[in-house]
Amino acid sequence: MSVNSVEPATFLFEDDDSIPNNPKLPLLFYAGVFDDVTPELIEETFHANQWGNNWRASVFPFPHYHTEAHEALGCFIGSATIRLGGAKGIEQKVQPGDVVVIPAGVGHESLESTSNFTMVGAYPPGQDPDLQRGESSERPWALKSIAKVPLPIADPIYGKDGPLMKVWA
Repeated sequence: MSVNSVEPATFLFEDDDSIPNNPKLPLLFYAGVFDDVTPELIEETFHANQWGNNWRASVFPFPHYHTEAHEALGCFIGSATIRLGGAKGIEQKVQPGDVVVIPAGVGHESLESTSNFTMVGAYPPGQDPDLQRGESSERPWALKSIAKVPLPIADPIYGKDGPLMKVWA
């Protein structure tokens, strides 16, 4: 298994009136955490750290967020520019070996990508993602739902002693 020791960059996004983001938990970006990356390596690493319900696909090309789950995304082929945190957030280049851990409520969308761009997605135990698009009708319940999502029991890459556990404590 080829996992590098990487200190993640962290980003805390404010509510942008459409995408609520998460007022307490920052997004983590692990640049180049995997060498010689394969989808199986990402899936095995996520599973070993209790993140499951895996899928392999791109990232939706429209702003969205989840109110019922935190999400880990590991890129294994292609590249993309992803907007994180809604319209007032950041644009982040993602390439093979990178992992993004997105707290419940934080907006994300693919702005542009290579035709083969694919990621492995995963969630903490018992969490299944819903799909919200920042509609005003979501607001009355979205913030309450986001606040109720339990913290994961392990960092999706480094386990119980990983950076996520310290940053989200």
